[in-house]
Amino acid sequence: MYQYSTYNASRQKKKRSGWKKLGRGLLYILGFFLVLLISLAIYLVVVSKIPPPEIADKSALQLERKQLDKEAYTIGNNWFRHSRTGLYEMYVEGAPFERGVINGKLSKELIQRQEDVFVAQIAKMIPSTFYRHFLRYFIGFFNRDLAANVPEEFKEEIYGESFSASPNYDYIGSNYERLMNYHAAHDIGHALQGMYLVGCTSFATWDDRSADSNLIIGRNFDFYMGDKFAEDKMVVFYHPKQGHNFMFVTWGGFTGVVSGMNDQGLTVTLNAARTDVPFGASTPVSLVAREILQYAKTIDEAWAIASKRKMFVSESFLIGSAIDNKAVIIEKTPTGMDKYDPGRHFITCTNHFQGDSLKTLGSNKVQLAQSASAYRYLRLTELMARNGKNDVQKTIAILRDRKGLHDANIGLGNEKAINQFIAHHGIVFEPKKKLVWISTAPFQMGEFVAYDLNKIFSMHGLQSNHELYDTALSVPADTFLATNEYAQWQRFHRMKDQIMNKENVDLHAFVATNPEYYHTYVLAGDYSFRLKNYAAAKQYYTTALTKEIATKGEEEHIRKQLEKTNKVLQK
Repeated sequence: MYQYSTYNASRQKKKRSGWKKLGRGLLYILGFFLVLLISLAIYLVVVSKIPPPEIADKSALQLERKQLDKEAYTIGNNWFRHSRTGLYEMYVEGAPFERGVINGKLSKELIQRQEDVFVAQIAKMIPSTFYRHFLRYFIGFFNRDLAANVPEEFKEEIYGESFSASPNYDYIGSNYERLMNYHAAHDIGHALQGMYLVGCTSFATWDDRSADSNLIIGRNFDFYMGDKFAEDKMVVFYHPKQGHNFMFVTWGGFTGVVSGMNDQGLTVTLNAARTDVPFGASTPVSLVAREILQYAKTIDEAWAIASKRKMFVSESFLIGSAIDNKAVIIEKTPTGMDKYDPGRHFITCTNHFQGDSLKTLGSNKVQLAQSASAYRYLRLTELMARNGKNDVQKTIAILRDRKGLHDANIGLGNEKAINQFIAHHGIVFEPKKKLVWISTAPFQMGEFVAYDLNKIFSMHGLQSNHELYDTALSVPADTFLATNEYAQWQRFHRMKDQIMNKENVDLHAFVATNPEYYHTYVLAGDYSFRLKNYAAAKQYYTTALTKEIATKGEEEHIRKQLEKTNKVLQK
């Protein structure tokens, strides 16, 4: 008995010792992973830091804006005003840091309001605070080499502008870090979304395809970050210390270019192509476009600038040149580059490559097969052929077109339409005349306001607040805005937001607002499925499949939801 008790006690002691060793082992492992996580967190914080450039002369920070009236400010020859059209207009001159400071001081309310809108939209898209903080460090890691890939001039300008940014978002990063990262936001968003949510359209005509033989370029910038994002459009005129004078359409805090023309009659517009998820930052595409606009006057010079910059997304640059009296597309990926010259007197561009080397890429074939790009390209070609010799009014009419192929009713807001009801702006250029037309709200359906670059750049400051656009050349708003169909679309848009916010909606009334749009039925089906009204969901999904669906991804979603619905109903 004594021997058994001794044996048992010894066994228990060994067992306790084993558990202690196991516990210590687990603690070591947990400690290792904790140290690893802390080290990773420290690394992410460190690499997400972007040091500002060294500025020898910061005297521009002492400049103060002068208020002409409640709608206009000046700093020396620089000015900023709010037009009766709803557009904000700004002229800035000088060296890089000085330009940035003046830009910021003149438009600080827009810079801060735009960031409020941007952060609020991100919060709406990503409700989780944890994931938003994770996104911050992901973007910081992603953009860890951003500063090394941005020309010093643009870093200095962005730094100068950052002194007017909001003080409310230090938890995201310093003012300078945030503005730098916002310049890469377009690239990151288009890479992660596969570009199925963004579908820009551009085209040009010249020689025998234009009524007066001159080059005419039109484009829709379909980049949507919520309704408020497009409310404060800025038309900016730059007279830099080095390079050419130029204009571009932008928003507060953004000095990159998505649509613009310089005083040499060179134009740049961007059209995104399909991009694989990249692993590190290069030069943001908008800053490549900005460099082209500021320093190129011919297509060959634009090519030389684009070729020396490495990008981490795939993009098409439609380049128009008054000197060359033609337009080409410079196509660029992270690893390749091509030039598409159609060999005729017109060119069309949506969201896929057409050049000999890049059109054969697997990613481009996927884009053609699965996105709305090919369909929209065919519709654009159809309209251009129908219109005959092109002019500014015909160009604007194409940008406003809301139909499908052969004028089919594919519902309002369909990505296969040229007018998708999401455009930040529509724009038309006549480079030889240095004329530009810019759309006013809503989307590209409001008045197209005309500006003459020769007149703007011959001004010497703004002595009194007055309208600067050319009323005789401006093109009236689309008559569609006065129709019941547009009123119904507005109702559709409001009810769509209610559905997205999980509010109660009369689905029959909702469907009646936009009955030919496939996504109307997808929203109604998802709404019904969430409420476990599976019979109704099945009906909506089935109807959606009979409509013109924009992408293969959306069609797959509908079919998967229909399959889930059928399984529930069969139980």
